[in-house]
Amino acid sequence: MNTKNLIGKLYLIPTTLGESNPDDVLPQTVKRAIEFIVHYIVENEKTARKCIKSIKPDKLQSSLILSTLNKYTEIAEHNEMLKPCFQGINIGLMSEAGCPGIADPGAAIVKLAHEKGIQVVPLVGPSSILLAMMGSGMNGQSFAFNGYLPIDKSDKKSALKTYEKLSHDKNQSQIFIETPYRNNKLLEDLVQTLQPNTLLCIAADITLPTEYIKTFRVADWKKVIIDLHNRPTIFIVHKI
Repeated sequence: MNTKNLIGKLYLIPTTLGESNPDDVLPQTVKRAIEFIVHYIVENEKTARKCIKSIKPDKLQSSLILSTLNKYTEIAEHNEMLKPCFQGINIGLMSEAGCPGIADPGAAIVKLAHEKGIQVVPLVGPSSILLAMMGSGMNGQSFAFNGYLPIDKSDKKSALKTYEKLSHDKNQSQIFIETPYRNNKLLEDLVQTLQPNTLLCIAADITLPTEYIKTFRVADWKKVIIDLHNRPTIFIVHKI
């Protein structure tokens, strides 16, 4: 096929959320994309190669051409990463966060692709944010993802109170995350800062055998003993 005048597509390729079987969480469309794509933009080369191998074990690793996109990547490099599309070559964008472009630096590449007239093809896969929201029992009609909380203790306390008030004033569930090794400290801050009747959902290890999703009032969380250390976790707050 002559690809001289064709523009390649940017495929947004979801990954597993941990050491789960790809057959359990990824549809055939993802596997088919992995079969024919050799150019990838990835957040971490080692884990991307491991993910590709788990999805398509017989794919030749030496055939893969990977560009790294993370918080240290210069914006000037973004254009270079998309150049293969103008040679008729399809590119796959993979994330460490499950779904590319959500809580992930890949959003910048997707934005640039639109600006350059490159077709963007999002594929179906696990999103920890949406799965946590689905399992929380909170307001799926109105919710906001707020990313990471401030590290400073007083700033964090202020942010939590702000999210709690927003959830009540707008009837809007407030979602946020934390660096996994700080999860236990954050849970401690949550039960000390939020109102006793405020609802708190903790969703950890989503799609893994150790998956844990519970929603209780803050007053009830004070009675729960759970270790969230180094477990990918989504926190959702809603004050009724």
